[in-house]
Amino acid sequence: MDGKVWIQTDGTEDGVTDELMQAGIAKEDIVLGFHEPEIRKYTGFSVA
Repeated sequence: MDGKVWIQTDGTEDGVTDELMQAGIAKEDIVLGFHEPEIRKYTGFSVA
């Protein structure tokens, strides 16, 4: 594995990305898989 945390969908009220970052996971290690790869580069999170 590449050590990244992939989020495929986020239906939570507060947002699972915020919870992951509060738990100490860096933005660079989180991939927002529900966004197309071309959009991911603008999110501040990992592209893949």
